[in-house]
Amino acid sequence: MSEAVDEMIADVVDGGEVRNHLGLIAAMTREFTATRDADVMAKTGLERITKYVGAEASSLFLIDDNGKELVCSACSGPVDITGLRIPADAGIVGRVYNERSGQMVRDVTKDADFGAMVDEQTGFTTKSILCAPLSLGDECLGCIEIINKNTGDGLFEADDLTLLETLAGAATLAIHNFRLTQQVVAQERERHELELAAQIQRQLLPPAGGPEFPVHGINMAARSVSGDFYDILPLADGRIWFNVGDVSGKGMNAALLMAKTSSLFRCLAKATDSPGRLFDAINSELCETGTHGMFVTMAGGLFDPATGKILMANAGHEPPLLLDGYGEQFTFFEAEAPPLGIMAGIAGPEGYPSQEIDLNGGSFYIFTDGLTEATTFGGGMLGIDGARALIREHAEESPDLQLNSITGAVRLPGQSLRDDLTMLIIQDSGTAEEKAAAAAPAPVSDDVVSGQILRIRVPAKANRLKVIRAGTEQAAAFCEADEAWTVDLVMAVDEACQNVIRHAYVGWDEPGDIVVDFIRDRDRLIVHLMDFADPVDQSKIKSRDLDEVRPGGLGVHLIKSVTDEAIFVDPPEGVGNLFKLTKRL
Repeated sequence: MSEAVDEMIADVVDGGEVRNHLGLIAAMTREFTATRDADVMAKTGLERITKYVGAEASSLFLIDDNGKELVCSACSGPVDITGLRIPADAGIVGRVYNERSGQMVRDVTKDADFGAMVDEQTGFTTKSILCAPLSLGDECLGCIEIINKNTGDGLFEADDLTLLETLAGAATLAIHNFRLTQQVVAQERERHELELAAQIQRQLLPPAGGPEFPVHGINMAARSVSGDFYDILPLADGRIWFNVGDVSGKGMNAALLMAKTSSLFRCLAKATDSPGRLFDAINSELCETGTHGMFVTMAGGLFDPATGKILMANAGHEPPLLLDGYGEQFTFFEAEAPPLGIMAGIAGPEGYPSQEIDLNGGSFYIFTDGLTEATTFGGGMLGIDGARALIREHAEESPDLQLNSITGAVRLPGQSLRDDLTMLIIQDSGTAEEKAAAAAPAPVSDDVVSGQILRIRVPAKANRLKVIRAGTEQAAAFCEADEAWTVDLVMAVDEACQNVIRHAYVGWDEPGDIVVDFIRDRDRLIVHLMDFADPVDQSKIKSRDLDEVRPGGLGVHLIKSVTDEAIFVDPPEGVGNLFKLTKRL
């Protein structure tokens, strides 16, 4: 390509008129696009222009990012001034840059703006200067300066300025396009890096537990990477470590600090059973290695499913909420210490304070401010009252469904989240007494084949169904029933209890209880389900044919199809309702 350009340069007619300007511009453009090196592109282009104009030396000045200095990014000739910086309002170059018009200084000794400092330092003698701006619309990228005609008396003519301005226009487009290309490449690289970071973050999140696992979480990033995190770490003794954290700031720095804090939690939690000491150790490590002014709010601790109790520390995080087992009352748990990463030893010699919380059959909610600050359909923020209303609205759903319902309610169609949103639910399956009763069937001697196996008494709330299902499985296991038989019994008992929950205590200020008795009668298992509500009209409770397309009655059909008997009997003392299920072993 350079040979072709040299031939064009040589193609000059007598009288100094230049032909094939457009051909030269086209060749230069192709040459500019063939390289990805800005320095090579600038130097090569400048050499072509200098040779074509017929000059001794030249310089390419580009404005810096601050717009205050012009920096020599390339030069051609006997003296190398690459890197020279001059004020954007000084000298002939500065004048051309500000006036946005090409100028010819035929004799520099007659121009007051000419500075001879470079000549004095280098020994080069400047006689005549051409200077053209690199203008693109209202923007000026810099200037091209051409020095000394290399023929005749060394002074330029007006035609030389016209030629330089033409070539400067081509150079401007080449520089602009090169910068745009570099921006696209950088953006693509950044996008790829963010995708990789997001993938790594997702891998740091804990795997989902099964439907019966008591702790569930969700993380939704406002951007491709998140500064929020949560973790769930089951221990061999049945207890479960958990946390929810929120890193200050956004973007890659927040994501890196998130990964670091999450890793510290998972590593250090295995060596202690104190949330306060664990938080203090994480805080010390973050302060020692430096967080560049960033910090982490975090709430976390140990949950013991056997007792339904949590031991928790809160380092400047949003107050978690405890919703009681009736789905009515909320309790707040304010932070008692500042965030992690601010100052070592800030919580004192005893570490971060911990508090014990008895869930007592309730559900515990920890979330980041991405929930309370989420935009509602009305355009305002959800706030803590809106968060409580959403939680109460979906409290009867399974934990996974709750998380999806709540986060889905604040993620408006076509809009991104205002902030990262992370939420964790710890659901207690019942009180300690209820769990103990469900886990331990009443002892029966080997020679007795009849008698009561187990009694469960729980509030008529949906979140107590887990206890009843577990007790039903225990009773079936005690009778040495097979898996299919057990599944049928669990379905029947569950459906009957759901009917009580939905219908029995309607209008009551506070739901009453369900009592479930499991009784072995030789080759049969009898289940008594009793409530204390007003007597039902048994004539209205009947199954229907499956080909009738209308709601209602399928639950009764299900119960009767998997049991040998399903009838109402007179309750003791005539109070409430007693439903009897019988199933042969």
